Order: sequence, then structure tokens, then C-alpha cells
Amino acid sequence: MKRTIYFLAALIFTGLACQNKKETSEAQPLTPKIWTKEKAEAWSAENGWLRGCNFNPSTSINQLENWQAETFDPETIDRELGWAENIGMNCMRVYLHHVAWEVDKEGFKNRMNKYLEIADSHGIKTIFVFFDDCWNATYQAGKQPDPKPGVHNSGWVRDPGDLLYEDSTLVSLLEDYVKDILATFKTDQRIVLWDLYNEPGNSDYGNQSMPLLKKVFEWGWEIRPSQPLSAGVWNAALPDLNKFQLENSDIITYHNYEGPEQHQAAIDTLKKYNRPLVCTEYMARRNNSLFQNILPVLKRENIGAINWGLVAGKSNTKYAWDEPIPDGSEPPLWFHEIFRADGTPYKQEEVDLIKSLTAVQ
Repeated sequence: MKRTIYFLAALIFTGLACQNKKETSEAQPLTPKIWTKEKAEAWSAENGWLRGCNFNPSTSINQLENWQAETFDPETIDRELGWAENIGMNCMRVYLHHVAWEVDKEGFKNRMNKYLEIADSHGIKTIFVFFDDCWNATYQAGKQPDPKPGVHNSGWVRDPGDLLYEDSTLVSLLEDYVKDILATFKTDQRIVLWDLYNEPGNSDYGNQSMPLLKKVFEWGWEIRPSQPLSAGVWNAALPDLNKFQLENSDIITYHNYEGPEQHQAAIDTLKKYNRPLVCTEYMARRNNSLFQNILPVLKRENIGAINWGLVAGKSNTKYAWDEPIPDGSEPPLWFHEIFRADGTPYKQEEVDLIKSLTAVQ
């Protein structure tokens, strides 16, 4: 999803190669309440092979446009999740945002429930994401910006972004938000996983993100929902964050937008933790991360396969991270996404492959 350095070469993390490195000292040692490996394996056996997309309806430029009452679009969600169902997908990863909750707490939760009803009607489970260190640092409720022609994710917003360092009261609000959502949906079987923090340390935050990362895990442990808690590793250059994420996630999640050799090296490293794996972001055609060369590997390894993007739309993620096309014309090669806005596949051979691997006839 983002302009970043993703897993490189053998993808060696602090937990394996830097075990003697000092941890950051922002907080006292935590007492984790993570699942046993046996419980994690039972979860994996119950849910089988997860496969799907990072889902943002094509009519939404960002998380706020998706969830605010004025622009929540159940008709589009239903239509597009139907296309996902038809190719055998059974899981979507969906980003939340604390501002949509802050301005309309009950309405926000009602819309989450409506989304879950729609997804469940298509046989699709959901991974919800709380925080995110990617793209635009500032945001506000209300009308969201129009897309910038040809610019990848021009309107996507971080959560909480720079506001965390400007408003000393925000942490208390974020705690209320996370705990309210987790407590409301803590036994909801339509939710398969809580992704507590997307790409912590991105946007040059580095270890500045560690205090919030630790807090969101603490808040999750206080509520202890029936679903697993995780925060995916994504950048080998952030060893302190990686170590904390890997040692405190019930299920190991990760991002990888590289080709099959590098991706397999990442898998081989992460398998040493002896927990189920879910790849929560992959598939960037320009980077040789393709359905053809990655999805069969993930199925063989029984690793959840959540690619970036379902339907091309206002997020503009068919354009590459760092290759804007200012006139908004069609990119020569789509970066992400499977379907055009009318439901026709970008590449029929990709859809045929997905259906063959998910056993859809």
C-alpha cells in the first residue's frame, strides 16, 4: 500500500538475529496475555485457508469516507463483496478510523455491524485494522478531499498521525475508542482477527510509534476478545518494533510486496515462531508480487493471503506508489486491484487462477 522499504533478502528480525539488542525504554516491561501456540493452531484449523483483499469500496477515498454516515455505501459494499465471493474469497481486511467513531459512536458501531452483515451474507470474514502510520498525516471529519488524478492513495489518512504528538489528551480518547470497539465485538464470529496497528513506524516515525504500539496491545489484553490480536511486521529496518510485534501477536501477520524468492525467505524466517501466518498485504504487479507467483505459495504453506485491493476506485491504488500519472490516464500496468468499477476483471487470467486455487468452478 505504501512507499516504503519492504522485507528484503532473508528478512531477519531482531527476534532472531539481534536478541541481545537493548529494547526501547519508554515503558515498564509488559505482562503479555498472548495466546498459547496451541490456541493459535486451533484458530487456524477452525478458520482454514484465509484468502481475500484489503477492502475499501470503490466509492471511498479513505477510511473516513467509508465509515461516516453521509458516505457509508452499503449498496456498493454488497455489490463488490459479491464479486469477491464469486472468485472464492472469504476474508477482507478493512481499516477503521477513530474520528468516525468520535463524532458518532453508536452510529459508527451500527455501520460496522451493517458491514459485517453484508460480508457474512457473502461468506466473508473480516480483519479490522485500528491504527495506521501511512499516507496523509492530518485529517478531519466531514467531506473528504477529491482524488488527485493519477496519484496512489492521495486521500488516505493516518490514524492517529501527527495529532498524537500535538494533543496530550488524545491517548485517553484512543484508549476509549479501542476498548469500546473491542468490547462491542469481542465475541463476534464474523470477525476473524484484530489488526491493532498497520505498519507502525512508517512515515519516518520509527520508534516514536512504540509507545502507542505497546498501549494498543495493553488495551487489547484488558478486553481480551475471543479473536486473536496482531500487528504485522513490514520493514526489517525497524528491529525494535519488529521484536515487540512478533513476540506479542497471537497470530503472526506480515506484509511483503516482493517477488517469490524474497517472499519465501520471509516465510521461512517467520515460520520459526511456530504460529499461524497471515500475509495481510501483497500483490504489486510492478514489483513482481503477482497472483501467479505468490498465491500458490501461500496456499501451499497454508498462509492467509490478503492482497491489496479489490475494485479500482477513488483510492487510485491501480497507480504505483511513486509513479503518478497527473492526467489520470490508464497506467500501462495496474499496480493493485482485481476488478474494474463495472466488475470486469483487469486480467481474466488472474481471476481464473484465483478461482482455480479457491476451487470455484
